[in-house]
Amino acid sequence: MKLWQKNIDSLKEVERFTVGKDREFDQLLAPFDVLGNMAHAKMLATVGLLTNDEAATLTAELQKIYAAIAHHPSLPASSLPAADTQFTIQDDVEDVHSQVEFLLTQALGDTGKKIHSARSRNDQVLVDVKLFLRAEIEQTVLAVQTFFELLIEQSEKFRSHLLPGYTHLQLAMPSSFGLWLGAYAESLADDTITLKSAYDIVNKNPLGSAAGYGSSFPINRTLTTQLLGFADLNYNVVYAQMGRGKAERIVAASLANVADTLARLSMDACLFLNQNFGFISFPQELTTGSSIMPHKKNPDVFELIRSHCNRIKALPNEIMMMTTNLPSGYHRDLQLLKEHLFPAFTTLRSCLEMAGLMLSNMEVKDNILQDEKYKYLFSVEEVNKLVLQGTPFRDAYKQIGLDIEAGNFGYTTEVHHTHEGSIGNLCNHKIIANMHEILASFGFEECRATLTKLLQD
Repeated sequence: MKLWQKNIDSLKEVERFTVGKDREFDQLLAPFDVLGNMAHAKMLATVGLLTNDEAATLTAELQKIYAAIAHHPSLPASSLPAADTQFTIQDDVEDVHSQVEFLLTQALGDTGKKIHSARSRNDQVLVDVKLFLRAEIEQTVLAVQTFFELLIEQSEKFRSHLLPGYTHLQLAMPSSFGLWLGAYAESLADDTITLKSAYDIVNKNPLGSAAGYGSSFPINRTLTTQLLGFADLNYNVVYAQMGRGKAERIVAASLANVADTLARLSMDACLFLNQNFGFISFPQELTTGSSIMPHKKNPDVFELIRSHCNRIKALPNEIMMMTTNLPSGYHRDLQLLKEHLFPAFTTLRSCLEMAGLMLSNMEVKDNILQDEKYKYLFSVEEVNKLVLQGTPFRDAYKQIGLDIEAGNFGYTTEVHHTHEGSIGNLCNHKIIANMHEILASFGFEECRATLTKLLQD
């Protein structure tokens, strides 16, 4: 069954190619399609395209379908008991939209056939995708928050453990594990700002744009916006359609930012575990061995996180290229975005979870900087001591440089960095406050409450 089907079947080869993997990814959209149908039915009743009884009958049947769908963690649970049989898209049904309409028509006859009034499959896809992306961003933000809190916790735990700092991969200045871990925590806070920007783009209602040119029916798009918990409308109906591809690209870019933070952290961890560094270690069960070298403890988890995340970093460009030179209006090219973007959420959250497992079990070597090979890390400390005694900086710099060249460099491993964001003043409380402010701006609870009301009314 196809929403666009008339009396002539497509050639099987054409059907197989054009459908592709779409039915597989449409299964993920099923609960969101039902919610969109509920809001649409309620709206149709307010403008006289359905009677109140028809809308109530459709809503009751849609609640039954919702109860048969695997629960998404960002969506409210059904108020009905779990169904005996799970929702599936039948082999002879093209997509989730056709399946839901088929079930409604099967159960309600002509009333079920009325659900598609004042709507196109295009804006159904749009609203389903936006609701799905909104929910997936929520789950990703929660995963980022969990990992952020671990980074802060470990930063405080290891705040006094000094670590070599590098520039150009050459010894530079003293750092600390507290500073290192806190840096990635603050990076995630900025990444979450970009997730919020993506959320704001996604959280606009395209429903009612139909095929991209609106409808001659007197529909109420503001009402469906309110019923689905969107913050606002995509007002211009042409732009609502043009926004497909753009929204996915912006979301992909926000995921890529988180992925970049994780990839860089993973590279650091691989280096620090290397025997030539030897700064950190992990329990044997979290590393892997070699088939011929019995001493090996390989950082395979971090290496795979790095690779997964680097692939996610390529995703915005993939989507950009898939939508390059498309004129306004709908094009079938856009269907393929789902199979590129949708799995990235699960992959990224898996990487966050595994990075959390590793860092929560990380062991840090004590007294790393007592080793004489790190003595030049303290050259700037010695320059600064001379400056504090009244020597002009440039003269102090030259004097210490000459001492190093002559083999006369003397130093201590004590550091006294007290300014904001330094070894002795991590400012983690400020980073936490910034993150909490960003998290509070999403309004996840209000959105969930709105969808709960839609399901229960």
